[in-house]
Amino acid sequence: MDVVVVESPAKAKTINKYLGKDYKVLASFGHVRDLPPKDGSVLPDEDFAMSWKVDAASAKRVKDIADAVKDADGLILATDPDREGEAISWHVLDLLKKKKVLKDKPVRRVVFNAITKKAVLDAMANPRDIDEALVNAYLARRALDYLVGFNLSPVLWRKLPGARSAGRVQSVALRLVCDRESEIERFIPEEYWNIVADLKTVRGDAFEARLVQADGKRVQKNSIKDGEHAGRIRELLEGATYSVASVEAKPVRRNPGPPFTTSTLQQAASSRLSFSASRTMQVAQRLYEGVDVGGETAGLITYMRTDGVSMAPEAITGARDAIGDQFGQRYLPESPRHYSVKAKNAQEAHEAIRPTDFTRTPQSVKKFLDADQFRLYDLIWKRGIASQMASAEMERTTAEITATNGGETAGLRAVGTVVKFDGFLKAYADNREEKQPTDDDEDDGRLPEINAQETVDKDKIRATQHFTEPPPRYSEASLIKKLEELGIGRPSTYASTLATLRDREYIAIENRKLTPEAKGRLVTAFLENFFNRYVEYDFTADLEEKLDKISDGSLEWKQVLRDFWKDFFAQIEDTKELRVTNVLDALNEALAPLVFPKREDGSDPRTCQVCGTGKLSLKLGKYGAFVGCSNYPECNFTRQLGADADAEANGINPNEPNELGIDPETGETVTLRTGRFGPYVQRGEGKEAKRTSLPKGWKPEDIDLEKALQLLSLPREVGAHPEDGKMISAGLGRYGPFVLHDGTYANVESIEDVFSVGVNRAVSIIADKRANGGRRRSAPAALKSLGEHPDGGGEVTVNDGRYGPYVKWGKINATLPKGKDPQSVTLEEAVPLLTARMEKTGAKKPAKKAAAKKPAAKKATTKSTAAKKTTTKKTASAKKKAEAESDNS
Repeated sequence: MDVVVVESPAKAKTINKYLGKDYKVLASFGHVRDLPPKDGSVLPDEDFAMSWKVDAASAKRVKDIADAVKDADGLILATDPDREGEAISWHVLDLLKKKKVLKDKPVRRVVFNAITKKAVLDAMANPRDIDEALVNAYLARRALDYLVGFNLSPVLWRKLPGARSAGRVQSVALRLVCDRESEIERFIPEEYWNIVADLKTVRGDAFEARLVQADGKRVQKNSIKDGEHAGRIRELLEGATYSVASVEAKPVRRNPGPPFTTSTLQQAASSRLSFSASRTMQVAQRLYEGVDVGGETAGLITYMRTDGVSMAPEAITGARDAIGDQFGQRYLPESPRHYSVKAKNAQEAHEAIRPTDFTRTPQSVKKFLDADQFRLYDLIWKRGIASQMASAEMERTTAEITATNGGETAGLRAVGTVVKFDGFLKAYADNREEKQPTDDDEDDGRLPEINAQETVDKDKIRATQHFTEPPPRYSEASLIKKLEELGIGRPSTYASTLATLRDREYIAIENRKLTPEAKGRLVTAFLENFFNRYVEYDFTADLEEKLDKISDGSLEWKQVLRDFWKDFFAQIEDTKELRVTNVLDALNEALAPLVFPKREDGSDPRTCQVCGTGKLSLKLGKYGAFVGCSNYPECNFTRQLGADADAEANGINPNEPNELGIDPETGETVTLRTGRFGPYVQRGEGKEAKRTSLPKGWKPEDIDLEKALQLLSLPREVGAHPEDGKMISAGLGRYGPFVLHDGTYANVESIEDVFSVGVNRAVSIIADKRANGGRRRSAPAALKSLGEHPDGGGEVTVNDGRYGPYVKWGKINATLPKGKDPQSVTLEEAVPLLTARMEKTGAKKPAKKAAAKKPAAKKATTKSTAAKKTTTKKTASAKKKAEAESDNS
């Protein structure tokens, strides 16, 4: 019997059926160890030695694998066919070697791009060794991310209180979002006019033509700048006679796009299905790992983390056979289509995302899938089969029309397109496909019969005023596309990158648009001013290219780390001389549109409107940045950064309550107020008053009594869970809108969902959260261990919390003094803080650890007994620490 190791239990179950009783398939449940989130996990001074930790849950799984390997004939590592999968196999193998259970048993590495019986058996017949180059690329990437996060984040805490942390790829993605917001703020709209003529042929058929030439010049979109110019041209056209100068019908072919990569699938699912990137990957994972289809468990799609666009020869053959059977030979091109990827730094080691079997049409498997699985599979199947279909054939007709009025002339153009043969568009029920718009796509309709040299009659001339618009905010799809174009990050990281930015409250996602939060803009402005190189797009893309070269064995991974660390460490050291006043001056300048919005009366936006003499400026407090007056404490005006800026700019004092009305049920007054932490609504007065903060995206000026009462009614009871009858509720928490059942919190897309989500949808969201191992939120990350408390009861750690760093002993948390470097805290400094906290709250100190197990340890007769005797009292706390770290990793 051989032991086979895969990542997930769902995959293990499917593969076990294919391999039979001679194999035992076990799941690692993803990574079995990681770098603990504390200082010293990567040591640059020791040539980047890395210290790995196994959490409690993974330790049990590794033990199960080790126990099975003891009685097995060999080990087969069958984790995913990518860099992360290679790393998981390497970790498992390394741990088993340390446990000395392998001895001389053979170890093989197999990979399969699809979980079907044929793919799995073919992989088993063609094993290989672990790819050391891929493992080295993983180690380099992991070390880089750690070194950036654990060295840059403390700088943020010291110089920018309230900031959470900074990451290598996340910071660059955040910069893209913030730069786009700055573009929008700086944008000045410009007026322009469009002129269209409604015309009729001599046969009475109506069509429209756009102005393309006037005053002897070509007219482009923004050529006509004002109404006076537009009026002159309109006057010319109103009195003109019209004749058709030429008609040209040109055949046009449209070719299908390639099958999906990870990023193009995320983009299409976002625009077509309104899926977030993380939702897309969750659903795709299930389709890949296997679905019970009429008694047979099979993966429906190939591996979903890839930037390759090619399909295996047998898949192309399968697609062509399916095209002939389902659409007819007319839709089958003479030869197969082959695609090459255009994205920067793309790796084409894997196939594109495609169905594992093209005969499994979406309709044939619909009854075995849930709604989201069906919609995503339908998208993948159509794109995959369309990629091998014949081109669509169209006829594009362009009619050039001359308008003559006395000695003046103007040119107009009418364009229409007719589909002569739908080709690959046949695969799409709505006859649409991801079409790239062009400047000529002014009219995609069909023109009536128009002949050259004939006259046409004018029906009406339309001159419409427009204004240029700022660039749109990024959506998840467009940001992913931009990251891919720049060569930043990898397909498998995009979903987690966006999730991290949202969890850190650096961005908000409203109506599928990404808006930077004030905290995110502060972090970006700080990094651009003081760590510019490390948020430059080219620098980050170049680093990605080096990681790819490590993957193919052409670059030594530790040399990449050495080169990076030399300059990065010097930059970190330079910030020690940075004064807070330097930081504030730079941020006031960089974020002026956000911090000091223009006022309608034209007065100085930095003048305090409460006292009239003070100057407004950014201030840095324990809980983050805010706007305050220079006349403090005589003037106590403060405003949370980004909150009520418009109201203050228009002369409204946000510190004063705004009465919204009376709650008809309680008779209490409902008011809108602004506090240190932003705007909120309140019902009643005094300690018993109920208060609720405004959710992200809700502007104070848009709040009325109805919306306020909605917020004050939360949490809302959704309904009883069908399985246990326990109530499901929906509410708004510190991590955003959520649904809650029996201790499980699951985020929903928007605050509107809190008021509208029904039982069925809530049950599905909660089930998804539990399927991904989520029941309770992970504890804040431990940054540093200070050792055992002098009174016992466990170790004292320094942690990073939502409101900044603090020291922790058991369940007692004590905030660090303002400006205190969390990395410099000692146990002697932490103990008095914890004691003061206990006295203030009345909390009891943690119980001392029982020592009952010591006699049992003396009975041990193995060689490890001597080692156990030398361990210190910290053993129990170290175990507890490892478990805490596993929760945070």
